[in-house]
Amino acid sequence: MKHRSNSSKSTMRSLVLKLSTVMGAALLAAPVASAADLVNLQLKWVTQAQFAGYYVAQDQGFYEEEGLEVNIKPGGPDIAPPQVIAGGGADVVVDWMPSALASREKGVPLVNIAQPFARSGMMLTCRKETGITSPDDFAGKTLGVWFFGNEYPFLSWMSQLGLPIDGSDAGVKVLKQGFNVDPLLQKQADCVSTMTYNEYWQVIDAGLTPEQLVVFPYQEQGVATMEDGLYVLEENLEDPAFADRMVRFVRASMKGWAWARENSDAAADIVLDNDASGAQTEEHQRRMMGEINKLTEGSDGRLDPADYERTVKTLLSGGSDPVISAEPTGAWTHQIVDAM
Repeated sequence: MKHRSNSSKSTMRSLVLKLSTVMGAALLAAPVASAADLVNLQLKWVTQAQFAGYYVAQDQGFYEEEGLEVNIKPGGPDIAPPQVIAGGGADVVVDWMPSALASREKGVPLVNIAQPFARSGMMLTCRKETGITSPDDFAGKTLGVWFFGNEYPFLSWMSQLGLPIDGSDAGVKVLKQGFNVDPLLQKQADCVSTMTYNEYWQVIDAGLTPEQLVVFPYQEQGVATMEDGLYVLEENLEDPAFADRMVRFVRASMKGWAWARENSDAAADIVLDNDASGAQTEEHQRRMMGEINKLTEGSDGRLDPADYERTVKTLLSGGSDPVISAEPTGAWTHQIVDAM
């Protein structure tokens, strides 16, 4: 039996050492696979261009770049985002500020961490043939109003105008409007609630022309409340890991909104790809996307305190039954956007 020389043994040990060094270096250089952090996002309404920024961020890999896996949950008429997050079904929700502040007062401690929508899209749309040319002409008229939390700006507006909602000649008659514009089309109401990006165009598609209509944007009437903000539960912000997830989520989402403004039609197509119901059409979503971009333009996600204060003032002045009974504290924070 032959024995290897000491020189051969030394050479072998040297080769093994070199191989181990190379393999170790390769392992250190290789990216370590780790599970993405999950974020459950509850939308306020069904899949449509109103929420394009989130679908774009998912489609374009912006969430993935931030190490996130985002589960986007569509809303609907029977889904209330504050209830969903209170029950543990979401980490963050899209909601309108009146609903969020009312929920906070009732015990669901929602906090606004970002405000992608810089302007309100709500307005009253009236038939010109009714003779309405300004809010001074509302007295004695029938106005369609959404409820389920959407009536708050309207009630405040009527209170500021000194118009009771008792149906008298000196006041207005309120018609509880469904999520359609049928009362205006069927002349059951002189005016109905519409959004610039949705129901207004349903009126146009039904055959009325812009020349036959008079619109009153809440933004121009000084009673606009903030819409489509991002809200989380207050106690969760005390967890550094959760706060870090929200920083990455908001940063990627705002990148999605910016991309949508630069690629409007493509963003609408991404929304359509995610519409499991198949109810949306290309024409409507592309048009909606164009209008939504006007509402998000200029926003970096930071809530303007003046917009918050105007919203609170509007909600507190909602007549005999205001939305909130006292000015909230701690209802918004720049903690997340400041860390982006």
